[in-house]
Amino acid sequence: MLIIANHVSWWDGLWVMLLNIRLLNRKFHFMMLSEQMKKSRWFNYVGGYSVQKKSKSIIESLQYTLELLSSNRNMVLLFPQGKIQSIYTPSIQFERGIDHILKRTKGNVQVLFLANMVDYFSNAKPTLYMYIQEYNYSGFVPGKVQTDYDSFYAQCTREQTNKVEA
Repeated sequence: MLIIANHVSWWDGLWVMLLNIRLLNRKFHFMMLSEQMKKSRWFNYVGGYSVQKKSKSIIESLQYTLELLSSNRNMVLLFPQGKIQSIYTPSIQFERGIDHILKRTKGNVQVLFLANMVDYFSNAKPTLYMYIQEYNYSGFVPGKVQTDYDSFYAQCTREQTNKVEA
């Protein structure tokens, strides 16, 4: 299982880890920038593995991702934009790694789209809204996953902005 998600905060991976524990029950893995991994080495113990952009080692990280995805017991979380962005970003610009991965899975992977949205309304603490959609991935077409994720993300944003406090 591959989860493609927006990256709005440091907490995103932990939220997905909790989702996995409560609903998905897979062995949890996530790709993280090596600079960030060095700052918080404990991520190694909860499924994190590193990627270094603009380095030859990126191929090793992408290959490791493919190995993880070859088992239906595993779940891999990817933030395809490769950085934390504002929750108000209207669309997510994917890095090329997601295409590299999907091109080589040959359609043998379950893909979930996830969008995390946070709102306070009248509460002192925020509420997390997780929008999840199974993506009907039937084979690699360059740029299609990003276009489809952008449509999903736009729909999530519309739903979230239409919420009102009950």
